[in-house]
Amino acid sequence: MGSTTGASEQSAFETLVRPHLKPLFRLAYRLTHGREDAEDLIQELLLKLYPRRHELMEVDRLRPWLARVMYRIFIDNRRRYTRSPVHLAVDLGSDVEGADPIENLAGTGVTPESETEQNILTRHLLKVIDRLSEDHRHVLSLHDIEGYTLEEMQAILDCPIGTLKSRLHRARARLRELLSHLEMDFQPPIKKINIK
Repeated sequence: MGSTTGASEQSAFETLVRPHLKPLFRLAYRLTHGREDAEDLIQELLLKLYPRRHELMEVDRLRPWLARVMYRIFIDNRRRYTRSPVHLAVDLGSDVEGADPIENLAGTGVTPESETEQNILTRHLLKVIDRLSEDHRHVLSLHDIEGYTLEEMQAILDCPIGTLKSRLHRARARLRELLSHLEMDFQPPIKKINIK
């Protein structure tokens, strides 16, 4: 009887969390810059949440709440890492070879040529975004890529809306500046990317 209850609780937890895993993974990847680190961050989030699964059912807007908890875990882990005496310098901005781990960002192309073109543009855009400051990269990723509202971002980042608006404005301006330099050297034109 106890194992049936445990299985049903696990099933309920999975049903509750599963719809949010893909956007959480994209956010985790943007925070960590690596598939394995993103998977580890998601795993740690789920392990911390499972014992508190009953609380999740009472959360009104679960997706931003989960993102906030995951962001806090990321910040805590990074603080512990940078304070560690065995801290090693790691280039978090290094390009990962192979398939783009951020699914569906490139869109769906009608032809192989247009899909390839979009993939190239996406890769270049992500490299440019990686050149932004951490604060700018986070607000741009959360708002313009993941679609979180400023109110949701206020809860996730624990930051006033006015500050977020200002950071978002500066992040977009800096991104436009970086893209304008890239546009001179890159074909096809970068104008196809819509930056708000």
